[in-house]
Amino acid sequence: MKTPDSDILNYNVDAMIDGDRDHLWHHIKPHRCFQAQEQMIIVKGQGLTVTDIRGREYLDATSGGVWCVNVGYGRESIANAVAAQMKQMAYYAGSVGTIPSIKLSGKLLELLPGMGKVYYSNSGSEANEKSYKIIRQATTIDPQRKGKYKILYRDRDYHGTTIAVLASSGQAERKKDFGPFPEGFVQVPHCLCYRCPFAKTYPGCDIQCARAIENIILEQGPDTVGGLILEPITAGGGIIVPVDEYFPVVQDICRKYGVFLVIDEVVAGFGRTGAFFGHQHFDVAPDMITLAKGMASAYEPISATVVKQPIYDLFLNDPADPESRMHFFRDISTYGGCAGAMAASLENIRIIEEENLTENSRVMGGYLLDRMRELLDHPKVGDVRGKGLFLGVELVADKTSKAPAGEVQVGAVVDAIKAEGVLVGRTNSSLPGLNTTLYYAPALVINKEEADRMVDATRKGIEAAFG
Repeated sequence: MKTPDSDILNYNVDAMIDGDRDHLWHHIKPHRCFQAQEQMIIVKGQGLTVTDIRGREYLDATSGGVWCVNVGYGRESIANAVAAQMKQMAYYAGSVGTIPSIKLSGKLLELLPGMGKVYYSNSGSEANEKSYKIIRQATTIDPQRKGKYKILYRDRDYHGTTIAVLASSGQAERKKDFGPFPEGFVQVPHCLCYRCPFAKTYPGCDIQCARAIENIILEQGPDTVGGLILEPITAGGGIIVPVDEYFPVVQDICRKYGVFLVIDEVVAGFGRTGAFFGHQHFDVAPDMITLAKGMASAYEPISATVVKQPIYDLFLNDPADPESRMHFFRDISTYGGCAGAMAASLENIRIIEEENLTENSRVMGGYLLDRMRELLDHPKVGDVRGKGLFLGVELVADKTSKAPAGEVQVGAVVDAIKAEGVLVGRTNSSLPGLNTTLYYAPALVINKEEADRMVDATRKGIEAAFG
């Protein structure tokens, strides 16, 4: 008799390749290539190494392609924690408590001092959507917030794939063809010094990219602006680390005009940047924080929206009062009740803490950044930037003018690096004319030998594509 494991793990190679072509709709990928060439099928992972269906091994510099397998592949203790929880109690809706949901919320609040309550859902998009709903429902609950429904977002930031969070994406190509979008979302400038939107040079810029937010609030009307959402370090928009002065200026503006500051930690959280959370590099105290990806290192889908206690308190309604009976947060996330996912997150956090992976991210991230900066001697490498194990290498056609490299050439670089046995990411269908940044976000268990392999493969890939 076959066991469930044998049914899942046994396969015919040719049948899987045919099934991939005939049945599967891949994410964010041009589809004609499915017919023209065999697609990669990953069958195994251990540490930073993944193996494809043909037996070829690759060093994964992307933590699963979208920067989420923070503790690396093959963690049996996470699988065991999930299995044990699911055998005892797999699921109950988030309208009640479960043991792992209570334990995990306590742990998250320990890691995020100053925050008050945790609301669970199942993806980063959903976590951000919850923050928008909180901002908007607050306009009907709190008389001081009446009319403050608009949400500001930053150019080049990305907050998710559903329509409302896509409306708040600063990536034009991600939004193309999906409109019309809901109104009330307003863009503010990005903070990439290498391509300053004001043609200024730090530190003589007066941090205009931050101060411009106040002008936009005044233009929109302070009585209409309720929230501002920012990634602590811009991820898919080019790995952009703001200068130290940026967030204090932003926070002062938000407090001045009663704007809730939402920090999207979906990518940057759980050790990725060399701090447990990305915003902890900066002098800022968010009103809301959203979490996903590294929250369970993608062993299970889970996300959270964490709020300060005064925000939660706005929703403490009186069910017997006709005027306030509907003033509770009328929202639900079906898979925000998956107990196994919370068990995975608890074990994931235990691993990060016990193995000191945040410190390894800081140390190895500094080493990898220094090594990657050696590539600046190549005429096609315009900028190398990052924080912790989150790095970007921006490719250019001309260093003096900063004219971006062609996207076909950037794709050729990625393919050439893959031929060297390393998988890297790149800006993908996001920024018109600027999809030119290579991405590195390896698992936090990386060592120097693996970091050196990434750098060496990148140099060879750039030289192969550009000469």
